[in-house]
Amino acid sequence: MSYTTIHQCANDEAFQARLMACAAQEGAENPEYSMSVLLRWPVASATDVADAYEYAVNADNPNPGGDDTVITDEMILGKVQEILNPPPPDVLNPQ
Repeated sequence: MSYTTIHQCANDEAFQARLMACAAQEGAENPEYSMSVLLRWPVASATDVADAYEYAVNADNPNPGGDDTVITDEMILGKVQEILNPPPPDVLNPQ
């Protein structure tokens, strides 16, 4: 993965649309805001997402951000849930 690839993925309109749809399904009050401010960069820079996107770009896939065989809905959902619905603090630091 490269910073160029992460940038391409984060600015891919089809990828952004998928993030926004996921945010909406997960109950975000403003899915567009969630996508652009909270989700876009962390999800695009996640290792599995960035690696898959880069592989697709190198394979000349014309629509890597919109191709759900490249970045699956499950990959997106897992990252979005971690960001929008983090576990309660006591689960992170049990006492």
